[in-house]
Amino acid sequence: MLMPEILLHYIWQKGLFLSSKQTTTNGLPIEIISLGQHNIDAGPDFTNVHLRVDGVEWVGNVEIHVKASDWYKHHHHLDPAYDSVILHVVREADKQVFNTQGEAIVQCELQYTVQQDYLSLMIEDAQRMDSALAIHPCGQQLLHNPQLITEGWKRVLLHHRLECKDAAIRRLLAITHNNWAQAFYISLAHNFGFHVNGIPFEQLAIKTPLTCLQKHHNSLFQLTAILLGQSGLLSAETATTQEQQQLLREYLFLQKKFSLTPVDAATWKFARIRPQNFPTVRIRQFAQLLYQSEFLFSKAMACNRIDDLEQLLTLRSDPIDISTQVAPPIPLGTSSIHILLINTILPYMYAHAKVQNDLNRIEQIVQLMEEIPAEDNRIIRQWKTLGQRVQSAADTQALIHLYQNYCQPHRCINCDVGYQIFVRLTGVGPASSAWEADALPMC
Repeated sequence: MLMPEILLHYIWQKGLFLSSKQTTTNGLPIEIISLGQHNIDAGPDFTNVHLRVDGVEWVGNVEIHVKASDWYKHHHHLDPAYDSVILHVVREADKQVFNTQGEAIVQCELQYTVQQDYLSLMIEDAQRMDSALAIHPCGQQLLHNPQLITEGWKRVLLHHRLECKDAAIRRLLAITHNNWAQAFYISLAHNFGFHVNGIPFEQLAIKTPLTCLQKHHNSLFQLTAILLGQSGLLSAETATTQEQQQLLREYLFLQKKFSLTPVDAATWKFARIRPQNFPTVRIRQFAQLLYQSEFLFSKAMACNRIDDLEQLLTLRSDPIDISTQVAPPIPLGTSSIHILLINTILPYMYAHAKVQNDLNRIEQIVQLMEEIPAEDNRIIRQWKTLGQRVQSAADTQALIHLYQNYCQPHRCINCDVGYQIFVRLTGVGPASSAWEADALPMC
């Protein structure tokens, strides 16, 4: 049985309410500029929402409930992660709600009109959206003819994916004044968050300059103390063991030395995460990697083989430091190492090769992507159900880019698959590829 809240999620995500006038519960007009992104992890339901309330622009998160009082049933009034909510969308505003700071949250009783004969189809689609990704509208065509996604199109998509990552690296280089090592450090930290904690991990790196860590690169104890302390997760309240208390004392000294400001601990997510992936574990792993690999960026850029890159990210099992009782962290799993290679190291190698105009190196990086095993995530599992052969990270990166930049925004006419289907159904246009007219990647 479909939960009504899921239906409200669907209506918001699809923008089915936009034709109806929306107001706050006290009558102020609401204009939606951007619907944001659906958040399937812990925290508010939709992130990066952009709206205008009575002429004032707001950017933040949206939480959706059937009844406003569900805010309290779910204990959001006690969770700082929900202090970023700029609009509480409900079907029935039966209660005023407040965040942890005692501030009233703006509420809206969502107005929408849905025809009865369309409601059952919408409910079915919402159920499918809640249980799995759906490739629309080409899914049925691909199910019967998976060869519509050609190897040539996947090759183009992979290059588009790398170009998008190159653009992101260039933006970060502009911020870091073309400091490749600092930009690499921030990107690596972001990807150590493995999606769920990417943003707080990135903030940790920004608030903890690489130069501070380099001054203590010979001490795993000090690196761990700085990073754990800067995360906001190491405090007088959380330091319950002797090791944690030692780390806290060291951090307080180093914090004063470098005038550091920690990240807000409330930004980290622990819900629905396995203990071995907790941010505290990932931070210790990150400290170990920086400890054992000084000049990590230069070493990574010099590698030519996947084995060497994997070895670079493999954490050593050093013995316990007797003087501090700091044990080595849990080793990084093979799949985690491959994710870091795919999302950080190979894109930086690609960007570095582009700056040097080294076309042979660029082709070598694509070949290295083909040597990494295929990723396993919700998007890729959906493509597999449609008969796609997925053999390497080159395939998965191409298919992820296809889903995010063509399927989701419905850019079917710019997609080679959509173009082929259009030609077959209408007989209009040459039966050739569409990507010549779509040379620029969409990020």
